[in-house]
Amino acid sequence: MPKIAAVTTAVPPHVVLQDQARTFAERYFRLHRRDVERLAAVFEHTGIEKRHICVPSDWFEASRSFEEKNALYIDWATRLGVDVVRAGAEKAGVPTSEITHIVFVSTTGLATPSVDSRIANVLGLSPHIVRTPIWGLGCAGGASGLSLAYRLAKGDPQALIALVCVELCSITFHFGDFSKSNFVATSLFADGAAGVLVAGDERAASIQARGPAINASLSTTWPDSLDVMGWNFDSVGMQVVFSRAIPQIVQEKARTNCGKFLSSQGLDFDKIDHFVAHPGGAKVIEAYQEALPLRPCAMTHARTVLRDYGNMSSPTVLFVLDRLLDSGAPKDGDHALLTALGPGFSSEQVLLQF
Repeated sequence: MPKIAAVTTAVPPHVVLQDQARTFAERYFRLHRRDVERLAAVFEHTGIEKRHICVPSDWFEASRSFEEKNALYIDWATRLGVDVVRAGAEKAGVPTSEITHIVFVSTTGLATPSVDSRIANVLGLSPHIVRTPIWGLGCAGGASGLSLAYRLAKGDPQALIALVCVELCSITFHFGDFSKSNFVATSLFADGAAGVLVAGDERAASIQARGPAINASLSTTWPDSLDVMGWNFDSVGMQVVFSRAIPQIVQEKARTNCGKFLSSQGLDFDKIDHFVAHPGGAKVIEAYQEALPLRPCAMTHARTVLRDYGNMSSPTVLFVLDRLLDSGAPKDGDHALLTALGPGFSSEQVLLQF
């Protein structure tokens, strides 16, 4: 089976404490909403202490054009993408020139040529590298990208695939949108990048990849759920859309969906030693714990990533995987279930074995 050779993460330099974000939101929304004090309680219940963003906090004090936002997106997505690919290659002990594929996942900006081509130019990757840019998967993107990397590596035993997930959620802030969704987004979203180096069977053996094997994956898209999560677009840029029903959907769908996947692999929940979930928010974490028969500490890494980085959309689940690997907890033979939810409304699951 394909194996993970390295997992790396990167964040931009500006740090926002949750109290600072709350003060901004209360001031910004107060002139247009009468329920600001009630809504502001969401900041206390996110489980977030701080977040990283790519611009200084005073950048949000004025309306910004989509052109300005997107230029920032391209700049920072390239920078952070280069960082995680370079760090992953160093961690795995391989030159970047030996990377055969790059899978680039993002949903918070647009670029043609796509950002993966810009990363390839900066790093001097092979001119014959296979590029796969993926847009629109939102919070499910990290898990979906890992699933695709697994499928590519399964078809090419010599493949060395760089998965790169980058999101600049902060600069999608929609000045002039006083909706509840924008208020909640202000309490949750942040910027960051994660990279995973995935090796095909033969390549994994030659570089002595030490990460877990990827055994299987399952994609699910539920019908008639397009309005649960996504973006609206206008002349200013992207306007966030997400439903308050997401935790309820987790409670209703997660056990059946995860159970079906595990059963297809001859497993059940008792055989899952580690649970790697995208922490969309504190309520989503709680919904997973209520819906699934998890061990008491199963969501520890998800909670600490949410606390330290907020919801970075697609790379967040890979931050959780990185925490798990660094903890030293996995033992030979352990199984881990990695999962995330995103627009569609959809779920991606990846089965790992150490």
